[in-house]
Amino acid sequence: MTTVFMAPAPAYVTGRREGRSRLWWVLAAGWVAQVGLRLWLYRYHTGPVANPDETGYLLAARWLAGGPGADLTGSTFYQGGYPVLLVPIFWLTSDPVLAYRLVVVVGSMAAAGAYPLAYMLLRRMGLGGRVALISAFVAGLSPALLVFPGLALTDAILPALVLAWLVAVHDLAAYGSVRAGAVAGGLSAFAMAAHLRGTVVLAVCVLIVVVVSARRKATMPAVAALVSAGVVAAAGKALNGALAAALYPGGARDLSGLLLSRLTSLEGQAWALSGAAGQLWYLIAGTWGLAGAGLAGAAALLVRRSALFQHRVLAGTLLLATLAIAYASSAALPDEHRVGNYVYGRYLACVAVAWTLAGLVALLKGGRLAVVRHDLAAAGLMAVTGGSAAWYAGDRLERYSFIAFDFPEVIFLTGMRDSLNLGSASVPALIMLACLTGAAFLTAHRTRLLVVGVLALIDIAFTAGQAPARPSGADWLPAPPPGRVAVDRRVKWNLWVPLAYRVSWTEIELYDGRPPEGTCTAVVPYGAAPLPGWAATGRGGAQMGWTTWSSRRCE
Repeated sequence: MTTVFMAPAPAYVTGRREGRSRLWWVLAAGWVAQVGLRLWLYRYHTGPVANPDETGYLLAARWLAGGPGADLTGSTFYQGGYPVLLVPIFWLTSDPVLAYRLVVVVGSMAAAGAYPLAYMLLRRMGLGGRVALISAFVAGLSPALLVFPGLALTDAILPALVLAWLVAVHDLAAYGSVRAGAVAGGLSAFAMAAHLRGTVVLAVCVLIVVVVSARRKATMPAVAALVSAGVVAAAGKALNGALAAALYPGGARDLSGLLLSRLTSLEGQAWALSGAAGQLWYLIAGTWGLAGAGLAGAAALLVRRSALFQHRVLAGTLLLATLAIAYASSAALPDEHRVGNYVYGRYLACVAVAWTLAGLVALLKGGRLAVVRHDLAAAGLMAVTGGSAAWYAGDRLERYSFIAFDFPEVIFLTGMRDSLNLGSASVPALIMLACLTGAAFLTAHRTRLLVVGVLALIDIAFTAGQAPARPSGADWLPAPPPGRVAVDRRVKWNLWVPLAYRVSWTEIELYDGRPPEGTCTAVVPYGAAPLPGWAATGRGGAQMGWTTWSSRRCE
């Protein structure tokens, strides 16, 4: 006799399970493909190039793993949230090249994680399964997910972290989920432990939790969010305190005075607001105009009372976090006489993928008139933000230093690697947006995948431009033998900072006058005559600006 416990599951239940299993296999395969693409792009990356940032994070991770640190007194403080993820690498190996390659693997895996997270977010915004899968995969090719994962920077993990946080915020607003509240609070606090931008994310999260709690009249999700945030924030503070004491014994670079003066003076406000405008311009241009369409769509959604509460919360969360990050990061940025002080993309790269998705949703779901409105609003935002930044910066955009590393998307748009012209970059970005909008306008709702196809072509073209070339030329860093290594303080920081990572067996010692007793290798300015007991090695040169001495006691 067949009992109810032995009866087979209904066909629709079995089909649902099979469909869900198939979905996870598709997401896993897409994630693997995204990882593979990044590993191919970064296959020649063997050491830090964006110094002192990369080296600061690497040294923090090595010290947390029990290895030698360095004295980074007076430098920017590189927080421990990202380095703590790299600690297992330095448990596995002390070889700096292998360790760096593994760091690239970690960054690639984290960036590729944006694909399933983008799918989850698009589904929550109402896109169908097939469209969301394809759109999320193409969004995974966004510049913000391709430029930074090959480097030892917090920016390698922040875009995926922000997407995961937004998914949790949506679920908190939609279902009053205690688990979603705990995840949202924990992720925002971890972001704060990883970078100062995370402080904004945490503040916005707390505000949103209060709003959602008041609307839903539920306290447990809010309690879960605040407790989770408090625990993670306390752990992050302890972690960063330990790093500060070990790697910055004389104190890190303090920008609090600069920030206060910017916030309390008209000139400071002009700097902060124009810099924020420059960052917003870059966000729009660097997403081929999609962020502009997304910003317009989010603003419209926020004020539309008929929209779902969770969608309005999501739009408000992303808008508030973006504007606050742009303003706060600009206000705290010192004048370094570079073009990136006035127009910069890195600080908002953490939200660029989210805004790319928002722009796609606006084009894929909106009516034809709404699509055109979003396009025009994006063009207007680009003109206003770019014009404000250009007006304030004036000829400093031409006189100040242009660092190509700061402008990968702009270089793709203009083909110019040595200067920034806001107009020359805006025009191709608007043309790309017009192509995306045209694809949405000319096709019916069911065939608007053409929009995603156009975006895929643009992203593939950008990716092709990032294709690596085999490095050439000799290594420019000293290669000291085992033993204690000291560096004359007259040697420039851009030599000894990366050398501190290269020398993996001991901590670099900085000195004035005579190398410390017991040192085997001294790195000194080129042309310095060896002191008694030391012999010149002949390494380095006038162009490099350094040479090395070897102690006779270590021979």
